[in-house]
Amino acid sequence: MAQQSLATHTLNNVLKAVPYLTRFPAHRLWLDYDDEADVLYISLERPQKATTSKMRDDGVLLRYRGKKLVGVTVFEASKR
Repeated sequence: MAQQSLATHTLNNVLKAVPYLTRFPAHRLWLDYDDEADVLYISLERPQKATTSKMRDDGVLLRYRGKKLVGVTVFEASKR
């Protein structure tokens, strides 16, 4: 894919995500994607260790520090 075409494709994907990102409960987000493991890490605060976590049935791990949601881990992210 040509450099300009790749940039346009990337921009289009970012723009599709904007409506969802603006509804997050945090004003700053940290995103990390591990393509080998196909896992997306979303931190709602500066990345930190969670004190507890809860695995949902849909393959999403919610990470808490105390009672506050501080992160979301999405397994098989590319398939969503």
